[in-house]
Amino acid sequence: MSSVVQLAAAHRSAPAPRLALLGTGVVGAAFVARYQRLQQQGLPLPAFAWLANSRVLNDCDGAPVQAALDDARAALASTSDLPPWAETEALRHGDVLVDATASEIVADRHAEWLARGVHVVTANKLGSGAESTRAGSIADAVRASGARYGDSATVGAGLPLLRSLRALVAGGDRIHRVEGVLSGSLAWLFNHYDGMRPFSGFVREAREAGYTEPDPRLDLSGEDVRRKLLILARAAGLSLSAEEVRVESLVPAELAALPVEELDGALDLLDAPLATRFKDAYRNGEKLRFLGRFDAQGASVGLQALPADHPLCGGSGTDNRVAIFSDRYRDQPLLIQGPGAGAEVTAAALLDDVLDIASR
Repeated sequence: MSSVVQLAAAHRSAPAPRLALLGTGVVGAAFVARYQRLQQQGLPLPAFAWLANSRVLNDCDGAPVQAALDDARAALASTSDLPPWAETEALRHGDVLVDATASEIVADRHAEWLARGVHVVTANKLGSGAESTRAGSIADAVRASGARYGDSATVGAGLPLLRSLRALVAGGDRIHRVEGVLSGSLAWLFNHYDGMRPFSGFVREAREAGYTEPDPRLDLSGEDVRRKLLILARAAGLSLSAEEVRVESLVPAELAALPVEELDGALDLLDAPLATRFKDAYRNGEKLRFLGRFDAQGASVGLQALPADHPLCGGSGTDNRVAIFSDRYRDQPLLIQGPGAGAEVTAAALLDDVLDIASR
């Protein structure tokens, strides 16, 4: 039997890849809804095997996916010491695991799954946006096993940022600098903040709209942008550790120290410092933007006052706007802009990666 025939026979005998989802929150629910729509359109999606959250794992084999999702979300009211998927060996070579969580525990398993030949598609920035050791383990597992790591949803909610950077590097281009608005929630805040109304009111409005985390300090601290910047820098071929990124937090120390249940009543602590920053920028004809930036000399995250006509002052709503400077784009950067937050666009990015893996 020829090697071509043997390969074809092995391909036919291999079990069909299956899909597993971790995370049944707003992104997980949007993922299931989009999966069902695409399935009805006849797109070649892997069959759903199971979905899980921190409390329950539901087998979807032969059962309606929506019913399994509803049961899993209802089970969040129960208690459990160990996530039910932690000990499972249900995943096999060629399956696709979708991580729609923000869990450190889940991110710590990415390299292990990849090493077993399980493809991982993720919106969780704590994988390749965490410390260098974990990011390196993920990269090593991909190289060793051939499994795919779909991370386009980790930065820009699926905007072609990572894809563009990797394509430039693969084509021999050298990245000089990347800078931009990388947080949809902070983009919304500084697109709307007018210096006349308290900044804290905009924070509450953004939280109610679902643009920020339930604890908005996670957005305002700049840590989310730091993780995204690390992912971009590593995609550009720059070896960067979290400690090398200088981060300016917008959260005063007194506010940072409060328990979450006391947070809302103390958000006014944000108002005076931001009002001063806004007035200084306004006098100079500038706008405030929260930026992430890296080049060969270093990396930083923080609030900056930019000329009103600066390329990074464009956009609206939750738009991310990122400039890439390289040998090819030395004088005029490549600008990428689009919605940088929201369950729907994040779910779409996750499914794009799933479809890309399934098509191969």
